[in-house]
Amino acid sequence: MSNERLRIALARSGHTAASLAQQVGTDPKTIERWVNKGRVPRLRNAHAVARVLGVEVRHLWPTLNGRSEVSGPVGSDLVAVYRQRSDVPIETWKTMFDQATESVDIMVYAALFLHEQISDWNGLLRSRARAGVRIRILIGDPACDAVRTRGEEEAFGHGIESRCRLAHMHYRPLLGVDGVDIALQATTLYNSVYRADGEMYVNTHIYGMNAYGNPLFHLHRMTDNGLFDAHAASVDAVWCTARPLTGEIPDGSD
Repeated sequence: MSNERLRIALARSGHTAASLAQQVGTDPKTIERWVNKGRVPRLRNAHAVARVLGVEVRHLWPTLNGRSEVSGPVGSDLVAVYRQRSDVPIETWKTMFDQATESVDIMVYAALFLHEQISDWNGLLRSRARAGVRIRILIGDPACDAVRTRGEEEAFGHGIESRCRLAHMHYRPLLGVDGVDIALQATTLYNSVYRADGEMYVNTHIYGMNAYGNPLFHLHRMTDNGLFDAHAASVDAVWCTARPLTGEIPDGSD
């Protein structure tokens, strides 16, 4: 059985079996066995490959270290579960979006960490849009009840409303950029969703806890109507309820 995840990651990276073998210190035939026959490498080699390809090691080999992939068509999309969002290195986030070739979807209230921790986040989005990637960004309307309620639930008060306004300020320079659509949404977010092509991070929301400390699911689309498609459909549904972002930021006053 072949390793399609490794095959896709290899193709996206621009590496060949020979160039990857040179990077990780093995031979091309070994790489081909990992790809074509689904062989699982030693831990050291697995981490070296993941590092060169810019993906997570358990995305390429979910069974590594005896951890079995969740069985069934739904669970096959699940790559990894993190105790909290902050456990994922920011370079991993950047690589996922930077490698997008078709679409990027972001559905959040603010997610300021993207602008604060990824150098020139807006520039990255412009670059992807120029390459033909369709980009949709949904951010929270600071004047809506759902945002106010989330602030109360997280004991963050008006802080979350302020963060939404700051997100609007960050994204306003992208207004009018071809291929980039930004909208305000006023729904209750049970999950924040970050998608780049067939890769997705789903940040759950636990009552009373800030998003960065909540569990994160890494999904890779491997089957129809699985976990990935379910969350992608939720983004589409919320997008239909949203209104385009303008240069004017809602002040949240009654």
